[in-house]
Amino acid sequence: QVQLLESGGGLVQPGGSLTLSCAASGNILGIAAIGWYRQAPGNQRDLVEVITSGGLTTHAESVEGRFNISSDMKTVNLRMNMMKPEDTAVYYCNVRGCGLDYWGQGTQVTVSS
Repeated sequence: QVQLLESGGGLVQPGGSLTLSCAASGNILGIAAIGWYRQAPGNQRDLVEVITSGGLTTHAESVEGRFNISSDMKTVNLRMNMMKPEDTAVYYCNVRGCGLDYWGQGTQVTVSS
């Protein structure tokens, strides 16, 4: 079992910044990738950015140049800059590995003036 504790969501104005954090605990030795997904109302859950234990990152084209992920494979931070209203969504932390696929409960991010 892996437990994921997310923090950092909230309301931010367009053009502003926000940092999401996620801390993993429990059976974390097998984590191969950790990262963030998001789901806006009426939409499917989509990739935002993930990082592997080897340091490789994958991100959505829509966050190119604006979001940055960092992780030690026990915690993961997502620094979100130049935020846009279309970034509004529930953001979910995810960890994957051998026999692992766990999700956090989600944290709401709202970009609005």
